[in-house]
Order: sequence, then structure tokens, then C-alpha cells
Amino acid sequence: MATIPITLRGSEKLKSELHRLKTVDRPWVINAIAEARAQGDLSENAEYDAAKDRQGFIEGRIQEIESKLSAAQIIDPTTLNADGKVVFGATVELEQEDTAERVTYQIVGEDEADLKLGLINISSPIARALIGKEEGDSALVQAPGGSKTFEIVSVSYK
Repeated sequence: MATIPITLRGSEKLKSELHRLKTVDRPWVINAIAEARAQGDLSENAEYDAAKDRQGFIEGRIQEIESKLSAAQIIDPTTLNADGKVVFGATVELEQEDTAERVTYQIVGEDEADLKLGLINISSPIARALIGKEEGDSALVQAPGGSKTFEIVSVSYK
């Protein structure tokens, strides 16, 4: 199985969700199934069906998270020394060349990406265009909305 890059923060978030699923959600749904079963006829019991569906979702999510964590390559950006190059986990400040608009992104794994928080997926067009470049370099990004050129203002590992 291929390794999945994930930041230390992302792995902690997945571990926290896994803990909640196992200690809160799973016991709750088991109790809900028991209560619905106690009501009698299961063939027309919507509460039972809903609880069983919820249980299937929870068990599937537990398996998915355990699989991702077992294949995870945890990278702590604070320990990186990439000599100013843009790598996984790096935080990059960019300036769009035609508008002078500045944005800051951290390159993270698929599960932790959230554009509103400035966290971009390693496989996104902008991250792929930035990887390997250094401060002062320009990157041409082929995005769905058209091509954009960004200058790398700074690269940090925090």
C-alpha cells in the first residue's frame, strides 16, 4: 500500500475523530439499535432502520480512518529543512503577478485540505505548480478558471 502524506496536525485530527467514533458514536448507535429492537416488529421500524444505517456509516468511517492512519507518512513541518524549497507541509506566501493580491497557503494532505483555512491539497493544481520552487520563483498555475502566475514571496515551515 502506498504511503499517504499527512501533517502532524492532520494525523492528530484523524486520531481524535477515530477516538470519538469508537467511544461516543459507536456506543450511542448500539444503544439506539437496542432501544428500537425492544419496540418489537423490526420489519416496519424506521428507528431501527435509521440506527442500522448510522451504524454502517460509523463502522465504515472507522475502517477508513484506521486504513489511512496505517498508511500515513506523518510529516511535521516544523522539523523540515528543505533549504527554502516548497515541499509538503510548507507554508507559502504568494503574490498574483497581474493583480498583486497576496495569499498564504500551507500544502497538506487530502484529508486536511480546507481552502477557507489556507490549507491546500498536495495534488491540487496550485500545489503541484509550487512544489520544488523557491522564494522569488514564479509559478504558472493551470486552474479551472484559467492560467494564473504567482510569485513566491516567502516559504516557511511552521
